[in-house]
Amino acid sequence: MNEKMPLLRTESLHKWYGKIHALRGVNIEVYSGEVLALVGDNGAGKSTFVKIISGVERKTSGKIFWKGKETEITSIEQARNLGIETVYQEQALAPQLTVLQNIFLGRPWTKFGPLKVLDNKKMAQAARRVIDELGLNIQVDQEVRFCSGGEQQGVAVARALLFKAGLVILDEPTRALSATGVERILEFIRGLKRQGIAVIIVSHVFPQIFPVTDRFIILSRGEVIAEKRAEETSSEDLTRIVIEKTA
Repeated sequence: MNEKMPLLRTESLHKWYGKIHALRGVNIEVYSGEVLALVGDNGAGKSTFVKIISGVERKTSGKIFWKGKETEITSIEQARNLGIETVYQEQALAPQLTVLQNIFLGRPWTKFGPLKVLDNKKMAQAARRVIDELGLNIQVDQEVRFCSGGEQQGVAVARALLFKAGLVILDEPTRALSATGVERILEFIRGLKRQGIAVIIVSHVFPQIFPVTDRFIILSRGEVIAEKRAEETSSEDLTRIVIEKTA
């Protein structure tokens, strides 16, 4: 048992959409520097859980604790202010904008003074630093639409790093990526872990994420049906559990 205080903890989390019970008393903990994978078939409740934690939707009932303190997450902005950054499978980037503009979208840095003039030099330097840290071979002034899928994921991760996220949620991060793109994403995750940042991966592709995951939580029909540490299980074992529990 982990004796540290969890960074994020949910207690009896429920979500209803009309008559559909999407989350059924979900209790989940994640710790700083831990990579937690939420896995399960479509309709298991993974995306609903992420939407609640990232402020996209409100829970119906239950409690959310951040750094030991009960909190209500009512918006994406509030989640980000807490230190929760979400990288969606759609990537939530503006393809016509530059890498720099995407990183600072909605949160630009301004120079000191009453006029709020953008500090483009400072933003470019900071963006360049974090992009180099991630090993991305891209320019801050290039448009995101010219980046590969893996590079676009990297831009979103760079945004999370720059704004000092405590928890990064990756929604299907390896979806539709080449083998090179998948390995790049895994290296991003290793980098986040080395910096003590918690990571939640939402995925249904066990073999791809297995090398970087510390713990797996399997959801089915809105409930947690199993929890396994990586050293106690395998991709085949996880697949068997999903098939048996959801049959």
